[in-house]
Amino acid sequence: MRIEGYSARRSLVLLALTLALLAGACSGSADDRTANGRRAASEETVRIGWQVPWATQGQVVQVMKRTNVLALHQLKGDFKGFTFGAPLNEAAIAGGVDVLFTADQPAATLLANSDRFVIVGRLMYNRVSIYVPPDSSIKSVADLRGKRVAMPFGAAAQRDALKAVKQAGLDPAKDITAVNLDVLEQSGVVRAGSRSSWGDIDALVGFDPTPAIFEAEGNARMIHVGTVVAVVVMSKDLLTRSSDTAERFLEAYIEAWYYYAQHQPQANEWFKQESRLRFDGQEPLAVAASVEPNVRAKTLADLRVLLNDADLRTLQEAADFIYDRKLVKTRVPMRQHVDQRLMTKATQELREPTAIAPTAG
Repeated sequence: MRIEGYSARRSLVLLALTLALLAGACSGSADDRTANGRRAASEETVRIGWQVPWATQGQVVQVMKRTNVLALHQLKGDFKGFTFGAPLNEAAIAGGVDVLFTADQPAATLLANSDRFVIVGRLMYNRVSIYVPPDSSIKSVADLRGKRVAMPFGAAAQRDALKAVKQAGLDPAKDITAVNLDVLEQSGVVRAGSRSSWGDIDALVGFDPTPAIFEAEGNARMIHVGTVVAVVVMSKDLLTRSSDTAERFLEAYIEAWYYYAQHQPQANEWFKQESRLRFDGQEPLAVAASVEPNVRAKTLADLRVLLNDADLRTLQEAADFIYDRKLVKTRVPMRQHVDQRLMTKATQELREPTAIAPTAG
Protein backbone atom coordinates (compact mmCIF):
# COMPACT_ATOMS: atom_id res chain seq x y z
CA MET A 1 0.00 0.00 0.00
CA ARG A 2 2.87 2.39 0.73
CA ILE A 3 4.29 1.75 -2.73
CA GLU A 4 0.94 2.40 -4.39
CA GLY A 5 0.39 5.57 -2.33
CA TYR A 6 3.87 6.84 -3.13
CA SER A 7 3.28 6.22 -6.84
CA ALA A 8 -0.04 8.05 -6.77
CA ARG A 9 1.45 11.04 -4.98
CA ARG A 10 4.42 11.06 -7.37
CA SER A 11 2.03 11.03 -10.34
CA LEU A 12 0.06 13.96 -8.91
CA VAL A 13 3.25 15.95 -8.35
CA LEU A 14 4.44 15.28 -11.90
CA LEU A 15 1.03 16.26 -13.25
CA ALA A 16 1.07 19.51 -11.26
CA LEU A 17 4.56 20.35 -12.50
CA THR A 18 3.53 19.64 -16.08
CA LEU A 19 0.46 21.87 -15.80
CA ALA A 20 2.54 24.65 -14.26
CA LEU A 21 5.06 24.47 -17.08
CA LEU A 22 2.30 24.51 -19.68
CA ALA A 23 0.67 27.50 -17.98
CA GLY A 24 3.99 29.33 -17.95
CA ALA A 25 4.54 28.60 -21.62
CA CYS A 26 1.09 29.90 -22.48
CA SER A 27 1.21 33.02 -20.34
CA GLY A 28 4.84 34.03 -20.91
CA SER A 29 7.25 35.28 -18.30
CA ALA A 30 7.61 38.87 -17.20
CA ASP A 31 10.72 39.15 -19.35
CA ASP A 32 9.00 38.27 -22.63
CA ARG A 33 6.02 40.51 -22.15
CA THR A 34 5.52 44.08 -23.23
CA ALA A 35 4.98 46.79 -20.65
CA ASN A 36 1.19 46.53 -20.89
CA GLY A 37 1.10 42.74 -20.63
CA ARG A 38 0.94 41.69 -24.30
CA ARG A 39 3.39 38.95 -25.20
CA ALA A 40 5.87 39.40 -28.03
CA ALA A 41 8.05 36.60 -29.35
CA SER A 42 11.13 38.79 -29.74
CA GLU A 43 12.18 42.41 -29.91
CA GLU A 44 11.20 44.08 -33.17
CA THR A 45 13.10 46.99 -34.70
CA VAL A 46 11.47 50.30 -35.62
CA ARG A 47 13.42 52.73 -37.80
CA ILE A 48 12.97 56.21 -36.35
CA GLY A 49 13.77 59.31 -38.38
CA TRP A 50 14.48 62.35 -36.21
CA GLN A 51 16.20 65.75 -36.38
CA VAL A 52 19.38 65.94 -34.31
CA PRO A 53 19.58 69.72 -33.59
CA TRP A 54 15.83 70.14 -32.95
CA ALA A 55 14.65 70.59 -29.38
CA THR A 56 12.18 69.57 -27.77
CA GLN A 57 11.75 66.60 -30.07
CA GLY A 58 15.39 65.78 -29.44
CA GLN A 59 14.87 65.18 -25.73
CA VAL A 60 12.05 62.70 -26.39
CA VAL A 61 14.32 60.83 -28.79
CA GLN A 62 17.16 60.84 -26.28
CA VAL A 63 14.90 59.13 -23.72
CA MET A 64 14.14 56.45 -26.32
CA LYS A 65 17.84 56.04 -27.06
CA ARG A 66 19.22 56.14 -23.51
CA THR A 67 16.63 54.32 -21.43
CA ASN A 68 14.91 50.95 -21.53
CA VAL A 69 11.55 52.40 -22.63
CA LEU A 70 11.59 50.69 -26.04
CA ALA A 71 12.76 47.37 -24.57
CA LEU A 72 9.90 47.47 -22.08
CA HIS A 73 7.60 47.40 -25.10
CA GLN A 74 9.60 44.64 -26.80
CA LEU A 75 11.12 47.01 -29.35
CA LYS A 76 14.50 48.15 -30.57
CA GLY A 77 15.13 51.53 -32.16
CA ASP A 78 17.17 52.10 -35.29
CA PHE A 79 17.67 55.87 -34.99
CA LYS A 80 18.40 57.78 -38.17
CA GLY A 81 19.33 61.39 -37.47
CA PHE A 82 18.96 64.28 -39.93
CA THR A 83 19.72 67.99 -39.69
CA PHE A 84 16.27 69.11 -40.91
CA GLY A 85 13.05 67.94 -42.53
CA ALA A 86 13.95 67.79 -46.23
CA PRO A 87 16.55 64.98 -46.06
CA LEU A 88 14.32 63.16 -43.59
CA ASN A 89 11.56 63.24 -46.21
CA GLU A 90 13.95 61.89 -48.82
CA ALA A 91 14.84 58.97 -46.57
CA ALA A 92 11.16 58.28 -45.93
CA ILE A 93 10.29 58.25 -49.63
CA ALA A 94 13.22 55.90 -50.23
CA GLY A 95 11.73 53.52 -47.66
CA GLY A 96 14.41 54.14 -45.06
CA VAL A 97 12.29 54.97 -42.00
CA ASP A 98 9.12 53.67 -40.36
CA VAL A 99 8.40 56.69 -38.14
CA LEU A 100 9.13 60.39 -38.65
CA PHE A 101 9.25 63.14 -36.05
CA THR A 102 8.71 66.26 -38.11
CA ALA A 103 7.06 69.67 -38.33
CA ASP A 104 3.79 70.51 -40.05
CA GLN A 105 5.28 71.86 -43.27
CA PRO A 106 7.74 69.03 -43.99
CA ALA A 107 4.90 66.62 -43.20
CA ALA A 108 2.67 68.32 -45.76
CA THR A 109 5.50 68.19 -48.28
CA LEU A 110 5.98 64.47 -47.67
CA LEU A 111 2.26 63.78 -48.11
CA ALA A 112 2.20 65.83 -51.33
CA ASN A 113 4.88 63.55 -52.74
CA SER A 114 3.86 60.17 -51.35
CA ASP A 115 0.66 58.43 -50.29
CA ARG A 116 2.53 55.87 -48.18
CA PHE A 117 2.43 57.78 -44.91
CA VAL A 118 -0.13 58.91 -42.35
CA ILE A 119 -0.06 61.35 -39.43
CA VAL A 120 -0.87 59.41 -36.27
CA GLY A 121 -0.62 62.08 -33.58
CA ARG A 122 0.92 65.21 -32.14
CA LEU A 123 4.62 65.51 -31.38
CA MET A 124 4.95 69.00 -29.89
CA TYR A 125 4.57 72.73 -30.40
CA ASN A 126 7.71 74.43 -31.63
CA ARG A 127 8.63 78.08 -31.18
CA VAL A 128 9.54 79.99 -34.36
CA SER A 129 10.79 83.57 -34.27
CA ILE A 130 11.93 86.71 -36.03
CA TYR A 131 14.92 88.29 -34.30
CA VAL A 132 17.29 91.21 -34.68
CA PRO A 133 20.55 92.41 -33.06
CA PRO A 134 19.94 93.51 -29.45
CA ASP A 135 20.61 97.19 -30.19
CA SER A 136 18.94 97.27 -33.62
CA SER A 137 16.64 100.19 -34.41
CA ILE A 138 14.05 97.62 -35.52
CA LYS A 139 11.48 97.39 -32.72
CA SER A 140 8.60 95.53 -34.39
CA VAL A 141 7.75 93.49 -37.47
CA ALA A 142 6.36 96.63 -39.10
CA ASP A 143 9.87 98.11 -38.99
CA LEU A 144 11.09 95.43 -41.43
CA ARG A 145 9.91 97.48 -44.42
CA GLY A 146 12.81 97.70 -46.87
CA LYS A 147 14.95 95.30 -44.81
CA ARG A 148 16.81 92.10 -45.67
CA VAL A 149 15.44 89.16 -43.71
CA ALA A 150 17.29 85.84 -43.85
CA MET A 151 15.26 82.68 -43.30
CA PRO A 152 15.36 78.95 -44.07
CA PHE A 153 13.26 78.65 -47.24
CA GLY A 154 10.73 75.84 -47.10
CA ALA A 155 10.76 75.61 -43.31
CA ALA A 156 7.69 76.18 -41.17
CA ALA A 157 9.50 79.16 -39.64
CA GLN A 158 9.41 80.89 -43.04
CA ARG A 159 5.64 80.45 -43.28
CA ASP A 160 5.06 81.88 -39.82
CA ALA A 161 7.41 84.81 -40.46
CA LEU A 162 5.78 85.81 -43.74
CA LYS A 163 2.38 85.55 -42.08
CA ALA A 164 3.59 87.90 -39.33
CA VAL A 165 4.94 90.32 -41.93
CA LYS A 166 1.56 90.36 -43.67
CA GLN A 167 -0.30 90.87 -40.39
CA ALA A 168 1.95 93.87 -39.71
CA GLY A 169 0.56 95.52 -42.85
CA LEU A 170 3.50 94.74 -45.14
CA ASP A 171 3.57 92.92 -48.45
CA PRO A 172 6.04 90.02 -48.02
CA ALA A 173 6.75 90.01 -51.76
CA LYS A 174 7.51 93.73 -52.03
CA ASP A 175 8.28 95.26 -48.66
CA ILE A 176 11.06 92.94 -47.50
CA THR A 177 13.91 91.14 -49.23
CA ALA A 178 13.82 87.51 -48.19
CA VAL A 179 17.18 85.72 -48.27
CA ASN A 180 17.57 81.95 -47.97
CA LEU A 181 19.76 81.00 -44.99
CA ASP A 182 19.75 77.68 -43.18
CA VAL A 183 19.33 77.83 -39.41
CA LEU A 184 22.61 75.97 -38.92
CA GLU A 185 24.44 78.78 -40.74
CA GLN A 186 23.01 81.58 -38.59
CA SER A 187 25.55 81.28 -35.78
CA GLY A 188 28.29 82.50 -38.10
CA VAL A 189 26.25 85.55 -39.08
CA VAL A 190 25.36 86.45 -35.50
CA ARG A 191 28.78 85.88 -33.97
CA ALA A 192 30.56 87.74 -36.78
CA GLY A 193 28.29 90.76 -36.26
CA SER A 194 27.79 93.16 -33.40
CA ARG A 195 25.05 94.11 -30.96
CA SER A 196 23.68 96.60 -33.49
CA SER A 197 24.40 95.00 -36.87
CA TRP A 198 24.64 91.64 -38.63
CA GLY A 199 26.28 93.00 -41.76
CA ASP A 200 23.87 93.11 -44.68
CA ILE A 201 21.29 91.02 -42.77
CA ASP A 202 18.78 93.08 -40.80
CA ALA A 203 16.78 90.25 -39.25
CA LEU A 204 16.80 86.47 -39.01
CA VAL A 205 14.05 83.88 -38.93
CA GLY A 206 14.49 80.48 -37.30
CA PHE A 207 13.19 77.77 -35.03
CA ASP A 208 14.33 76.74 -31.58
CA PRO A 209 16.70 76.04 -30.05
CA THR A 210 18.77 78.39 -32.26
CA PRO A 211 16.85 81.64 -31.48
CA ALA A 212 16.63 80.66 -27.82
CA ILE A 213 20.41 80.22 -27.70
CA PHE A 214 21.01 83.63 -29.29
CA GLU A 215 18.54 85.19 -26.87
CA ALA A 216 20.10 83.56 -23.80
CA GLU A 217 23.54 84.75 -24.90
CA GLY A 218 22.29 88.31 -25.31
CA ASN A 219 23.03 88.20 -29.04
CA ALA A 220 19.47 88.62 -30.33
CA ARG A 221 16.16 90.23 -29.47
CA MET A 222 12.85 88.68 -30.49
CA ILE A 223 10.41 90.91 -32.38
CA HIS A 224 7.97 88.10 -33.13
CA VAL A 225 7.41 84.65 -31.63
CA GLY A 226 4.97 82.14 -33.10
CA THR A 227 4.39 78.40 -32.86
CA VAL A 228 4.07 75.59 -35.35
CA VAL A 229 2.76 72.07 -34.89
CA ALA A 230 5.03 69.04 -35.06
CA VAL A 231 3.62 65.59 -35.72
CA VAL A 232 4.32 61.88 -35.54
CA VAL A 233 4.16 60.30 -39.00
CA MET A 234 4.12 56.56 -39.68
CA SER A 235 4.58 54.56 -42.83
CA LYS A 236 1.52 52.65 -43.95
CA ASP A 237 3.83 49.71 -44.51
CA LEU A 238 4.53 49.47 -40.77
CA LEU A 239 0.84 49.82 -39.95
CA THR A 240 -0.08 47.10 -42.46
CA ARG A 241 2.79 44.81 -41.51
CA SER A 242 2.15 44.97 -37.78
CA SER A 243 -0.36 47.29 -36.18
CA ASP A 244 0.63 45.74 -32.83
CA THR A 245 4.25 46.86 -33.31
CA ALA A 246 3.04 50.32 -34.29
CA GLU A 247 0.83 50.55 -31.21
CA ARG A 248 3.62 49.39 -28.90
CA PHE A 249 5.87 52.03 -30.40
CA LEU A 250 3.28 54.72 -29.67
CA GLU A 251 2.97 53.48 -26.10
CA ALA A 252 6.75 53.77 -25.76
CA TYR A 253 6.60 57.23 -27.32
CA ILE A 254 4.03 58.38 -24.76
CA GLU A 255 6.09 56.99 -21.89
CA ALA A 256 9.25 58.61 -23.28
CA TRP A 257 7.43 61.94 -23.23
CA TYR A 258 6.43 61.36 -19.62
CA TYR A 259 9.97 60.41 -18.57
CA TYR A 260 11.30 63.57 -20.22
CA ALA A 261 8.72 65.70 -18.39
CA GLN A 262 9.82 64.18 -15.07
CA HIS A 263 13.58 64.27 -15.82
CA GLN A 264 14.10 67.44 -17.84
CA PRO A 265 17.67 68.31 -16.71
CA GLN A 266 18.85 64.80 -17.56
CA ALA A 267 17.12 64.72 -20.96
CA ASN A 268 18.41 68.20 -21.74
CA GLU A 269 21.98 67.14 -21.07
CA TRP A 270 21.57 64.11 -23.30
CA PHE A 271 20.26 66.36 -26.06
CA LYS A 272 23.13 68.83 -25.67
CA GLN A 273 25.68 66.05 -25.93
CA GLU A 274 24.37 64.64 -29.21
CA SER A 275 23.27 67.86 -30.87
CA ARG A 276 26.69 69.44 -30.22
CA LEU A 277 25.04 72.84 -30.04
CA ARG A 278 27.25 75.33 -28.23
CA PHE A 279 25.61 77.06 -25.29
CA ASP A 280 25.95 77.25 -21.52
CA GLY A 281 23.41 75.93 -19.07
CA GLN A 282 19.91 74.78 -19.94
CA GLU A 283 18.02 78.06 -20.22
CA PRO A 284 17.68 77.94 -24.03
CA LEU A 285 16.11 74.50 -23.82
CA ALA A 286 13.68 75.66 -21.15
CA VAL A 287 12.70 78.60 -23.36
CA ALA A 288 12.30 76.33 -26.37
CA ALA A 289 10.06 73.96 -24.39
CA SER A 290 8.01 76.73 -22.78
CA VAL A 291 5.37 76.60 -25.55
CA GLU A 292 4.87 72.85 -25.08
CA PRO A 293 2.33 71.82 -22.41
CA ASN A 294 3.62 68.25 -22.11
CA VAL A 295 6.74 69.35 -20.22
CA ARG A 296 4.43 70.31 -17.36
CA ALA A 297 2.73 66.89 -17.20
CA LYS A 298 2.44 65.41 -13.71
CA THR A 299 0.77 62.16 -14.79
CA LEU A 300 0.45 60.16 -18.00
CA ALA A 301 -3.09 61.46 -18.33
CA ASP A 302 -1.76 65.03 -18.49
CA LEU A 303 0.08 64.36 -21.76
CA ARG A 304 -1.59 65.56 -24.96
CA VAL A 305 -0.48 63.48 -27.91
CA LEU A 306 -3.56 63.98 -30.09
CA LEU A 307 -4.10 66.79 -32.59
CA ASN A 308 -7.08 69.07 -31.98
CA ASP A 309 -9.06 71.15 -34.48
CA ALA A 310 -6.73 74.14 -34.16
CA ASP A 311 -3.75 71.89 -34.87
CA LEU A 312 -5.48 70.48 -37.94
CA ARG A 313 -6.12 74.00 -39.24
CA THR A 314 -2.42 74.76 -38.80
CA LEU A 315 -1.54 71.63 -40.77
CA GLN A 316 -3.78 72.83 -43.60
CA GLU A 317 -2.12 76.26 -43.53
CA ALA A 318 1.18 74.49 -44.05
CA ALA A 319 -0.16 72.49 -46.97
CA ASP A 320 -1.70 75.59 -48.55
CA PHE A 321 1.53 77.57 -48.13
CA ILE A 322 3.75 75.11 -49.96
CA TYR A 323 1.17 74.69 -52.72
CA ASP A 324 0.60 78.43 -53.20
CA ARG A 325 4.36 78.97 -53.46
CA LYS A 326 4.57 76.16 -56.03
CA LEU A 327 6.83 74.08 -53.82
CA VAL A 328 4.59 71.06 -54.49
CA LYS A 329 2.19 70.21 -57.30
CA THR A 330 -0.70 69.05 -55.13
CA ARG A 331 -2.74 70.87 -52.48
CA VAL A 332 -3.00 68.24 -49.78
CA PRO A 333 -6.26 67.96 -47.78
CA MET A 334 -4.48 67.26 -44.52
CA ARG A 335 -7.42 65.91 -42.52
CA GLN A 336 -7.64 63.04 -44.97
CA HIS A 337 -4.10 62.04 -44.05
CA VAL A 338 -4.60 62.04 -40.27
CA ASP A 339 -5.63 58.88 -38.44
CA GLN A 340 -5.27 59.07 -34.66
CA ARG A 341 -7.11 55.88 -33.76
CA LEU A 342 -3.95 53.96 -32.89
CA MET A 343 -2.57 56.81 -30.78
CA THR A 344 -5.93 56.99 -29.00
CA LYS A 345 -5.78 53.25 -28.34
CA ALA A 346 -2.22 53.56 -27.06
CA THR A 347 -3.26 56.21 -24.53
CA GLN A 348 -6.08 53.95 -23.34
CA GLU A 349 -3.77 50.94 -22.94
CA LEU A 350 -1.42 52.82 -20.63
CA ARG A 351 -2.69 52.97 -17.07
CA GLU A 352 0.47 53.97 -15.23
CA PRO A 353 4.12 54.53 -16.17
CA THR A 354 6.41 51.51 -16.24
CA ALA A 355 9.82 51.25 -14.60
CA ILE A 356 11.84 53.29 -17.09
CA ALA A 357 15.53 53.59 -16.26
CA PRO A 358 18.65 54.81 -18.06
CA THR A 359 20.73 52.14 -19.75
CA ALA A 360 24.51 51.86 -19.78
CA GLY A 361 26.15 54.30 -22.18
